[in-house]
Amino acid sequence: MSRYRQRMSFRHPERDAIRVDAVLSALGNPVRLAAVRSLDKDGDRNCGNLLAEIGVSAKSTMTHHWRVLRDAGVIWQHQHGREYQLSVRREDLDARYPGLLDAILAGAARDEAA
Repeated sequence: MSRYRQRMSFRHPERDAIRVDAVLSALGNPVRLAAVRSLDKDGDRNCGNLLAEIGVSAKSTMTHHWRVLRDAGVIWQHQHGREYQLSVRREDLDARYPGLLDAILAGAARDEAA
């Protein structure tokens, strides 16, 4: 076994394979919703910085959340040096379901303010 870590390649669904039920299910979790809200507001982020911002300390927990978001077609995740970069698949989500992400994020902001 090589002592060097292999580069991880993530699978992302094609735009046409993104399903509304998977998107809604992924964003139905408060931790994942907080992560997507932050990514949408601030743009691409590395996983470590985003973990600190949303207040999650267990990397293994977030690994699961990243997978759910990625598999649902909500985020892009790719390796950037030693870090993993995350970004919202806004263009794909807006093309598939116009206004859905905006409505969810606006609703979350209203709920937080209440």
